[in-house]
Amino acid sequence: MTLNDFGEGGDSGDPSECDGVFHNNTECVVALSTGWYSGNSRCRRNIRIRANDGSVLAKVVDECDSVNGCDREHAFQPPCRNNIVDASKVVWDALRITGEEVGEYDITWSDA
Repeated sequence: MTLNDFGEGGDSGDPSECDGVFHNNTECVVALSTGWYSGNSRCRRNIRIRANDGSVLAKVVDECDSVNGCDREHAFQPPCRNNIVDASKVVWDALRITGEEVGEYDITWSDA
């Protein structure tokens, strides 16, 4: 899992692909890498993320492009890895992942 700011002016740059809006960091939202995003089929659906003997539900609102990478709005970042769940800060907080561990963390997830 990686950390993402889905708010206006945040990491995502543009509004979320699924619903065309920005999301506050108080919302449990995620972006999935292209294969898992599955051509919008998981848009607005919840996934269950597990870590640290806990779990949290988060809504899929965006894609982390694993094929083409990012445009100028997203600082021309390279393509995401194929196994990315890019999550808002509140998801990290709910899983009790703090301090030095925030940024990249091994998790499991499933459709909810």
